[in-house]
Amino acid sequence: MAAKTQKKKKGKSPSRLSQKSKRSTQIQRTNKLGTKSLFGMPLRSWIHSLELMTSDEDSVVADQAVVARKKSKKTMGRSVSTKDEKRKKGYVYAFFHLDKEDVLATISSHLNPWQQEHFMESEAEVLSLQGANGPVWVLNIHEKSNLEAAQQKAGNLEKSLFSRFRDLGGSVFHFISQHALDEVSFAFRGLPTELEKAVLIGLDMASYSFSSNCTHSPQGKKELPRILLLEASAGLNGKIVKEAGELAMAVNMARHLTNLSGAELNPKAYAKSVENLFKGSKTVKVDIWSQDRLQKEKMNLVLAVGAGAAIGPQVVRIRYRPKKSKKGLAPIAIVGKGITFDSGGLDIKPSSAMRLMKKDMGGSAAALAVAKWAEVSDLAQPIDVYLALAENSVGSRSFRPGDVIVARNGLSIEIHNTDAEGRLVLADVLDLAVSEKGVHRPSAVIDVATLTGAIKVGLGSEIAGLFSNSEDLARLLQESGLAKGDLCWRMPLYKPYKSSLRSHFATYSNASDGFGGAITAALFLENFVGDVPWAHLDIYAWKDSPSGALSEVGGSGQGVQMLIEALSRLAADFQADLRA
Repeated sequence: MAAKTQKKKKGKSPSRLSQKSKRSTQIQRTNKLGTKSLFGMPLRSWIHSLELMTSDEDSVVADQAVVARKKSKKTMGRSVSTKDEKRKKGYVYAFFHLDKEDVLATISSHLNPWQQEHFMESEAEVLSLQGANGPVWVLNIHEKSNLEAAQQKAGNLEKSLFSRFRDLGGSVFHFISQHALDEVSFAFRGLPTELEKAVLIGLDMASYSFSSNCTHSPQGKKELPRILLLEASAGLNGKIVKEAGELAMAVNMARHLTNLSGAELNPKAYAKSVENLFKGSKTVKVDIWSQDRLQKEKMNLVLAVGAGAAIGPQVVRIRYRPKKSKKGLAPIAIVGKGITFDSGGLDIKPSSAMRLMKKDMGGSAAALAVAKWAEVSDLAQPIDVYLALAENSVGSRSFRPGDVIVARNGLSIEIHNTDAEGRLVLADVLDLAVSEKGVHRPSAVIDVATLTGAIKVGLGSEIAGLFSNSEDLARLLQESGLAKGDLCWRMPLYKPYKSSLRSHFATYSNASDGFGGAITAALFLENFVGDVPWAHLDIYAWKDSPSGALSEVGGSGQGVQMLIEALSRLAADFQADLRA
């Protein structure tokens, strides 16, 4: 620990737990997340193993105890070697709003004189140094900023302090993994609890690797180092660590699903995995609708999109009802587009456009991840999650341009382009969501979908397009996304463009030629939500190059953090109805 750190007595700080009670709590948390797996990925959090220490003296005592335990054990009939007792250690210091002189005084015991001079000259927010006792990483945002103001400015898209510290935590993991450390000690100084939580979330998100979790991987599971927390704010307790791990798990879960191939994640396998994921849950009920039930429900758009594939479409309904919530609180419905692979159908895509189409179920991955997060975190807000699962394939039974199909709500739809299939499956399932009766009727519905390339042209890969018929719901999502660095931008539901969806042979066409494709897609969906407050998130769901907490190319989990924050705010406010 740093020279300036004062020794604190055990039990005095509310941020400290006794070793005995702390470890038993951590084991309980880890088991709650770790009893399930999803296509090779265990649902457990690395940072839930974090050990809260009160001083360097405690760290030394813990080190001695670990060595003693190793000496007492036998491995394959032999004593553990002295090599096992020499653990490689690293140190991470995170500072906020501290003068450089104060920061240097804290870390000086690790550094040589020339390194201290280098530190004082550097303006980098992350500094990597080889200290006397092992590698040292310093995270330092020293600018004077108002945390609340930075999180509430919905009129700009500057990164919030939360997202900056989350990404700094993720970038540090990259360095930690390169050193193959056995133990990493963390110290936070000057950070509000929310920013300490952000660093932990970034670490956990960055620890995900598809190659270490996929079912066909030649690599073993990564051995992650032990984590010690030497200093933190009084507010960083076991509950905050638990919340950080659950949020990171949800994001990584969505990333993992999006990384799976279309051959492995077909609609039937996907639906079955959801059933297994919530098996035995006391707060979640899962219903799976296959061919017969979809026909009975007249979900002809879903059936048409999946008709050409060897494995037919499925609709999954996940009903979460918390043990404790305000009486009469209406659920929020979340609908995820789950096209497990999109060839474009008979209007087939060129090979370059088809290459990443395993990610066309990224919206459903985000929705499912939010449902799992709600269960493990005991969210007080009831939610209903719907997954619209199908493969848009080419076959003798594929739907055709010019076909007229009657939707669940009775509207007839002429197929203008079979590659505009996502809005078709969403249309039927949105109608299902908003037509629920009684206590299950939602106060709002949000759909999440990798719907159009047009939105990426306009907003790029990191900003979701937001369309909504509700000012309150739109504001909630914008502010939630800004706070967590999971951004969206409000787009217009410009009614005159709806004329381009007119058909001579049906109520509407499913698409149109020309500009404004993201807007016309949203206008099409609006026909299926009735009078319920609705928001549509048009996302990309993919990371083309690693950065920050997203440490590798692949699924990004876009939308998960935004939705979790929005649901958390609703649960805290006990808003029973978002209707105007």
